[in-house]
Amino acid sequence: MKKNETEQLRITDFTYILPDEKIAKYPLEGRDRSKLLLYENGNISSSEFFRLTEFIPEGSLMVFNNTRVIHARLLFIKETGAQIEVFCLSPAEPSDYAVNFAQHATCSWHCMIGNAKRWKSGALTMRIAHENGEVVLSAVKKVSPENDTVVEFSWNDAAFTFSELLERAGKLPIPPYLNRPSEAKDDETYQTVYSRVEGSVAAPTAGLHFTGKVMDDLHDKGIKTTEVTLHVGAGTFRPVKTETIGGHDMHTEFISVSREMLQALYENDKPLIVVGTTSMRTVESLYFIGCKLHDNPQAQPHELVVSQWEPYETAREISPKQALKSILDYLDRNQTDRLISATQIIILPGYEFRFADAMITNFHQPQSTLLLLIAAFAGEDWRKIYDYALTHAFRFLSYGDSSLLWKKPPG
Repeated sequence: MKKNETEQLRITDFTYILPDEKIAKYPLEGRDRSKLLLYENGNISSSEFFRLTEFIPEGSLMVFNNTRVIHARLLFIKETGAQIEVFCLSPAEPSDYAVNFAQHATCSWHCMIGNAKRWKSGALTMRIAHENGEVVLSAVKKVSPENDTVVEFSWNDAAFTFSELLERAGKLPIPPYLNRPSEAKDDETYQTVYSRVEGSVAAPTAGLHFTGKVMDDLHDKGIKTTEVTLHVGAGTFRPVKTETIGGHDMHTEFISVSREMLQALYENDKPLIVVGTTSMRTVESLYFIGCKLHDNPQAQPHELVVSQWEPYETAREISPKQALKSILDYLDRNQTDRLISATQIIILPGYEFRFADAMITNFHQPQSTLLLLIAAFAGEDWRKIYDYALTHAFRFLSYGDSSLLWKKPPG
């Protein structure tokens, strides 16, 4: 579908009634005890997640997002008693996540500010207790060249990294639609069992159902696994407020993909099952990064960022394997084993999927970009899928149940 057609999609055509009682406010006691909706060739049935391996063909390749949610919400109390929330979204200086987290004195982040009208100027401070005393964390608000809010943090004890201070003082940013404060157990339940790369402010929730036992079952059946990193931004919760999708600005998110993953995808000739919408956005973005490198092998890193409308602007002739080969060649030329970039890709009905045969995902909010992605993958059958889930006691959203959706064939 071309850009001008895609932009005219009406968001009201992608809605359904979601009663509050269908939203899972807490996870089940056992991660893999959630229900599993199965969709293939227009047929829908249900099972349990711990039986997932039964429905994945031997030799398949599965892609997981290994990002880890950070304690991104910092609550400062002014001398007046006013509470200011500083919500860390993405690193500003240093801009590299790992380098920023490893700072020992100062760093800055792009942030959202809660109760901003009570913080006009000046520094906010927070005393963070530790085993041998306390460390004082200070925050100063600035405006970036992009006209968003940047907060510069500094602290008085170089024994601590910024990552360690966030872990001690910050709160986990659970989804706003849960309508409850984060609790201690969310620190475990709102992380996937394979999370390891810090950076997200929201979990890749399709992965919350996996346990060590399910992962072992996959490997025992000869199902291959690989990982990507996409740090999920707060924009994932932002509803589409414009009448047509063309007026919605998609958020940009950091991605990191290893040579090993790219090679596995390049060599794969079995079904590819993508775990979650974040993994899907990463994998599909690789095609357009490869196209850029195919056209311009000397492209600079900033030129590889995938823009929102790129998939709909120009018809591409190269194959997915050619695109992957172009990325692998780029890594060889630059003597690196990792592709680091960003993506703003929006996947809408009419999008041509280059890699995925199936996806595992939860049930998403009405009129969201996540639901639009599902509608792109399953076609008009998305309505059947969601009607089935609503009438068969499935639990919705981040802590809800799961589904295994096979891509709807064209035509």
